[in-house]
Amino acid sequence: MSAAASTKQKDGGFPPQIPYIIGNEACERFSFYGMRNILTAFLVSHLLVDVVASDREAAAKEIFHIFVMGVYFFPLLGGWLADRFLGKYRTIFWLSLLYCVGHLCLALFESQKAGFYLGLFLIALGSGGIKPCVSSFVGDQFDQSNKAKARVVFDIFYWAINFGSFFASLLIPLILQHYGPSWAFGVPGLLMALATLVFWLGRKQYRVTPPAPSDPHSFMRVVYSALFRSQGPRSGTVLAFIGVLLAVVSVLCWPFLGVVAAICLALVVLMLFGGIGAWIQLDQARALHPAEAVEGVRAVLRVLVIFGLVTPFWSLFDQKASTWILQARVMELPGWSWLTSASQMQALNPLLVVLLIPFNNILLYPFLARHGIVFSPLRRMTFGIALSGVSWVVVGAFQLALDSGAQLSILWQVLPYIILTLAEVFVSATGLEFAYSQAPTRMKGVIMSFWSLSVTIGSLWVLLVNAGVKSEGLTQAVSAGGISVTAFQMFFFAGFAFVAAAAFGLYVKRYPVADHYLKV
Repeated sequence: MSAAASTKQKDGGFPPQIPYIIGNEACERFSFYGMRNILTAFLVSHLLVDVVASDREAAAKEIFHIFVMGVYFFPLLGGWLADRFLGKYRTIFWLSLLYCVGHLCLALFESQKAGFYLGLFLIALGSGGIKPCVSSFVGDQFDQSNKAKARVVFDIFYWAINFGSFFASLLIPLILQHYGPSWAFGVPGLLMALATLVFWLGRKQYRVTPPAPSDPHSFMRVVYSALFRSQGPRSGTVLAFIGVLLAVVSVLCWPFLGVVAAICLALVVLMLFGGIGAWIQLDQARALHPAEAVEGVRAVLRVLVIFGLVTPFWSLFDQKASTWILQARVMELPGWSWLTSASQMQALNPLLVVLLIPFNNILLYPFLARHGIVFSPLRRMTFGIALSGVSWVVVGAFQLALDSGAQLSILWQVLPYIILTLAEVFVSATGLEFAYSQAPTRMKGVIMSFWSLSVTIGSLWVLLVNAGVKSEGLTQAVSAGGISVTAFQMFFFAGFAFVAAAAFGLYVKRYPVADHYLKV
């Protein structure tokens, strides 16, 4: 890091290297959302034309959510590589190059499934792998002298994500319509190459935290000691073994769930039972590890409960790019020259985020503070999860109208987009900074990976629900109730969010908030 950058940080100013990271993120998000937001429509109208028409939309939705699961699963790998071997800078740079190759595959193999799926895999690996590193890399540029500005920069960071996403959501569907898939996937690839270049240009100014050496008191070693090396009651170990058995059963269900969903379900079961078991026996690890390490693991386990309770929000949020698009495809377009595709409705989400983040920080939060209302990060997240459920009640009402034969304009979807985007700002933008602040220094990359993993689990719930509604008995029961399966799913997910919001609100009332920003 340059002397100028160091001086500014000591004075409590903004680090001069931040614009490079923000510029990189804006371009990378353009590339990612550009391809992601046309993926469902492309699969239905191009790549899956050999699939029976009645099954094509369900197949496209399944591929989309498997891709999303991959994007938010690979942060585990990226966080591990960054924390233990490469460091955040080199992990971001090298995985970004793989990311670029993935975009190239999409552009070259738009009519060949094997090549196209390879491209999706490389993008999931690259995008997912750099995800925890970029956000925690932002936090690494700050210390105790200017950590208050970090909260502002995390909002700017999230603003940049949506700035790139807005233009991608608006323009790439038009390119797909007028110039075809090769250009529609090629342009995002060019933006990813630009993102990599911008990030590389700032290499001499970054504050780089080296990877941590092998730690005998790491998170996983303390958990292992608590479960398998401790002396005393073994109820936690029994729970962990039950989790292993249930995980094996989950994997064996792959013919019904699909390979990816079965593996992810097995991982969730292992984490749930292993985490509970470790919590029960954690104090028994004090004989083998210092108190600081044991308490650090306890803090991480508390955070993981929060992440787990956020997963229903993601199951609702990410379906705006699948279920909501499929609904929009049967709604009427307004006839405007620039709005010619259902996929373009997704541009509303980043546009609203760009407007709502400044509104919240400049007007809403100060207004509430002046009136003695403390709208803490955890309260915002609770409210946001509940709001996401409200948005799905609205789209469910639209689906009932469409199922009854009503003709609805696509512009009716503006209302649920507003509600869902407000929920996103309360949950996602807030959770990003909250996750960093709660992470012990040596585990920031990994705990940010778990934040991303909550999105994977959100998509897992979608796949499990979709698999469930394929049951003939459930389908008949829903039809007997006088509504379509699609409408039933929408109201089911709304109820899922309301239950999650209630559980989240009860849990965070007793959550001890930590402060793990870097020391000066």
